Amino acid sequence: MTVENITARARHRSPESPDASLPVPATDGSVAQWTDRYTHAVMDTFGAPQRVLVRGEGVYVWDADGARYLDLLGGIAVNSLGHAHPTLTAAISAQLGTLGHVSNFFGSPTQIAFAERLLDLAGAPAGSRVFLTNSGTEANEAAFKLARRNGGADRPRILALEGSFHGRSMGALALTHKAAYREPFEPLPGGVEFVPFGDTAALEAAFAEGGDRVAAFFVEPIQGEAGVRPLPPGYLALARELTARHGALLVLDEVQTGMGRTGAWFAHQHPHLGGGIVPDAVTVAKGLGGGFPVGALLAYGESTATLLGRGQHGTTFGGNPVASAAGLATIAVIERDGLLAHVRALGATLRERIAGLGHPLVGEVRGEGFLIGIELTAPVAAQVAARALEAGFIVNPCTPSTIRLAPPFLLTEDQAGTFVDFLAAVPQDLS
Repeated sequence: MTVENITARARHRSPESPDASLPVPATDGSVAQWTDRYTHAVMDTFGAPQRVLVRGEGVYVWDADGARYLDLLGGIAVNSLGHAHPTLTAAISAQLGTLGHVSNFFGSPTQIAFAERLLDLAGAPAGSRVFLTNSGTEANEAAFKLARRNGGADRPRILALEGSFHGRSMGALALTHKAAYREPFEPLPGGVEFVPFGDTAALEAAFAEGGDRVAAFFVEPIQGEAGVRPLPPGYLALARELTARHGALLVLDEVQTGMGRTGAWFAHQHPHLGGGIVPDAVTVAKGLGGGFPVGALLAYGESTATLLGRGQHGTTFGGNPVASAAGLATIAVIERDGLLAHVRALGATLRERIAGLGHPLVGEVRGEGFLIGIELTAPVAAQVAARALEAGFIVNPCTPSTIRLAPPFLLTEDQAGTFVDFLAAVPQDLS
């Protein structure tokens, strides 16, 4: 189904206006009022919200007080098509008007077509398969179980990188390096060892003794939560050589970097990052559904794709027709509108402009495409992000000294330039 047909179908099925009798909460009330209600109703795992947002359109969102913000975070690399994209909303509405949810005792044409498109974009070999999930954490949890099936008790070791972030569920958390995330929930699933980031000698050493007891190596081509840190050229090629030699799985976590975020469908497809490797598995989510919850584990080749057999894993909502329709529509818009090339070109321009400011607070500018890390020369990322919010820009202080940008793919050069101008005017002394 083409994106034009999706839109037409949704218009045919959708009412002109919402039913006034539906229990949709009114958006009346100030940010302060909604924040007070939030603190009494929502569990305090995120802290009080910075703002309460009520509407979005394109690359902008508005809060309950009517203030507008340029969204340069995109829901943490999720809203690749921005907010309220007409093709995406039409696809979701059309599918929900036909078939919203069935259990995984049944298939749907949308689910099957979605899995096929993912394998095609990944360039996966014959025999590859997809396990559809609802989030990146779930995709990595499935990959963790996949790894356990590779050799079982004879391969108890699983390698991951220092600085890694793979999710918050127990298996994904075991792969996540940050002590503050791990320690409150220990003991975690065992066998995970952390290797220094980007250190080829350390990686070789990890395989030198007991390499045949390694089940898998989990790695992000660009670490997002740790400050947008790309792996050095040649690292993934070495990882592929070592894992293949020792019979371990190479699992790439592309939850944040996949689905066009870096200007390629997957970050490892950039020659300078991946070197032409073919992994054993890739996890994706975030931008996969353009804002609708969906994730996936892609298993490359028959031997990997059959490690999880019938009854060995499952999900209630994963691969439901609506999520699959959202994924198909997101892919179709990215292709139709040439957004991969746009992300590559404007991402490079934005990094160059920020680096060229000569601002005393701006050190290294890292990243690929629309995943950008601005390393500051002092640990004042939170102060810069707060000033940005007051000025109408949503950014993320992902480390004490790093600002992360992950904007929608629809961002224009003029819109990006307004943030560059803001950054140029930030005072040097924020301590």
